[in-house]
Amino acid sequence: MIFFEILRVALDAIRANKLRSVLTMLGIVIGVGAVITMVALGEGAQRAVEAQISQLGTNVLTIRPGQGMFGGVRGGSDARLTVEDAAAVTAASAVVSIAPEMRGQLQTQFGGSNANVRVIGTTPNYASINNYTVELGRFFDEGENAGRKRVAVLGGTVPGVLGTDAATIVGRTISIRNITFEVVGVLAEKGSQGWFNEDEQLYVPIETAQFRLLGTDRLNGIKIVVQDRQAIPMAMAQVEEILRREHRIALGRDNDFNITDSQQFLQTQQETTQTFTMLLAGIAAVSLLVGGIGIMNIMLVSVTERTKEIGVRKALGATRSAVLLQFLLEATTLCMVGGLLGIAAAYGAARLLSDLASWQMAIAPEAVAMAVAFAAVVGVFFGIWPARRAASLDPIVALRYE
Repeated sequence: MIFFEILRVALDAIRANKLRSVLTMLGIVIGVGAVITMVALGEGAQRAVEAQISQLGTNVLTIRPGQGMFGGVRGGSDARLTVEDAAAVTAASAVVSIAPEMRGQLQTQFGGSNANVRVIGTTPNYASINNYTVELGRFFDEGENAGRKRVAVLGGTVPGVLGTDAATIVGRTISIRNITFEVVGVLAEKGSQGWFNEDEQLYVPIETAQFRLLGTDRLNGIKIVVQDRQAIPMAMAQVEEILRREHRIALGRDNDFNITDSQQFLQTQQETTQTFTMLLAGIAAVSLLVGGIGIMNIMLVSVTERTKEIGVRKALGATRSAVLLQFLLEATTLCMVGGLLGIAAAYGAARLLSDLASWQMAIAPEAVAMAVAFAAVVGVFFGIWPARRAASLDPIVALRYE
């Protein structure tokens, strides 16, 4: 019963200074909300990458251009992958199919609307390799690719960007870099992958992109499907041998390209995301520390203001431990209430970012528990000094305090 009486006195003291209590909690609210939101952002990005990799499958390799290292120094000339490299890779016995990719940000117009859209030049099997679903119309075929036809397939959100809808734009013409293209299909929306949204791209035959739009044979990457997961080591060795021969890389020199499988890519992305999440959470946690310092400051002011009250309580028989517990409960209550409000703010921020920015957010229960526990620790840690100062006051001196 004594504990609940002390708790009631502590809550009465908080209610007596409502505005000051709210302002004191604000730092904790912002800190807890920021920590949970940043962790949710990182967790959402990681889950998006995992979903993307699972959709691609475990038997997909990706080749990217990359500068080689010569004698510990990065090469000065830009590394490159070309259409000829993609054709050469098909000779590998472990390779089932390939999909080269070249891309550029190009001005795209439809009617009175225009936008800067990422244009992907690729082959007809690109859709099946990436598990794309055509919502309306169709994907372009091999004949249209070989004939360098001006046809385009739009990502799920591109019609909206161009001020129309999928049903209206299929069969109509759009202008890409002032060249007209017929829209033959629209893909179903896949959703954003962390900070990247595949739905905001459009696709054209690679021959058309090379000779009509981009004017280059350079590729941004090549996706390779192998027979199964067990064939990946052999496929990587074969592809490496072919590309080293095509690029005339001397024995002992590093590759000027990178070959990764989906599992390696997933691991790398997870490590990067975790590092970035911890960095953001660490920065956000600083505001919790600042909030704790603010609580300690206010509690010290409160002790000074209530010196005579403390003296009266001690003169009436309040023990040192009772006074210490009262002020410790005040500080902890402020932190815990601030923590609960911070959780609500985090859920609101996550919902807002998800709706407005289309970012995938995933609030983990562990992050919520960690943030609340940290807020409680902050309350205890920064409340001890003011509480001990209040408990150590001499009642005679306190009663004479003005």
